[in-house]
Amino acid sequence: MNKRMVLIIYDISDNKTRTKFVKFIEHYGYRVQKSAFEAFLDSSKYKKMIKKIPRIIKSSDNVRVYMLEGEGKYWGENRRDIKEDIIIL
Repeated sequence: MNKRMVLIIYDISDNKTRTKFVKFIEHYGYRVQKSAFEAFLDSSKYKKMIKKIPRIIKSSDNVRVYMLEGEGKYWGENRRDIKEDIIIL
């Protein structure tokens, strides 16, 4: 199965919407910063996530999803050992 790393960042001001969004995204990845999640997703899960995001957020919210490829570098206490390659284009 070919998985790719995905970075999800968001700026959602409404507490209820933000809480709903975070609970949704936690099913796909893990929090790396207050408003950022990382996930390893195959294309099926990625498409499913992308399809559902607009149903959760409001038009005034900002959500960005970036697919990454290649080898990444990580520092900090919550660093997870990643065995897959990540390339940032």
